[in-house]
Amino acid sequence: MNSTRTVSLPTIGFLLWLMLSVLPVYADTDAIPAYIQNELPDARLSGQGTFRWFGLKIYDAALWVPKTGYQPDAPTSAKFILDLGYARNLYGERIAQSSIEEIRQLGFGTASQQALWLEKMKTVFPDVHAGNYIGGVYLPAQGARFYLDGKLLGEIDDPEFARAFFAIWLDTRTSAAKLRSQLLATKP
Repeated sequence: MNSTRTVSLPTIGFLLWLMLSVLPVYADTDAIPAYIQNELPDARLSGQGTFRWFGLKIYDAALWVPKTGYQPDAPTSAKFILDLGYARNLYGERIAQSSIEEIRQLGFGTASQQALWLEKMKTVFPDVHAGNYIGGVYLPAQGARFYLDGKLLGEIDDPEFARAFFAIWLDTRTSAAKLRSQLLATKP
């Protein structure tokens, strides 16, 4: 006996809605790199964007925050992670130099602090190749911890450095205002 079962259009619509609403939750969870899950167990993506220099793509950036989100009025109150996926090869020394130039433009630190921070960054930041990721973990009242492709690079134990370093992307005076807006584009 051959019988055909008909499924109503509302039933198909409901099943499609159910599939589409559940799948992104799993996709988002799977997309969180392991080191981010270890550092920030309740991590959620605040926003992401691309940094370009004279039209050339330099890196993609993603800001991972705790459940409470990033607090612009108290940016140093909670741990967060900035993950940069590089689109081209760059020397670690050049990354450090560009970082200190941005910190200097933002007005953080004295000349001697900036010199010390530059030397510390040169020892921590490796040369990167297209496809590498450097993740920076903001550690409140402590400093910053850095990873390359999920493997620990090192720490800079200086809360003033950490505030200055992450201000490159998150301060209202950043030279990358569009990227800042994308990183802070938290969706409820």
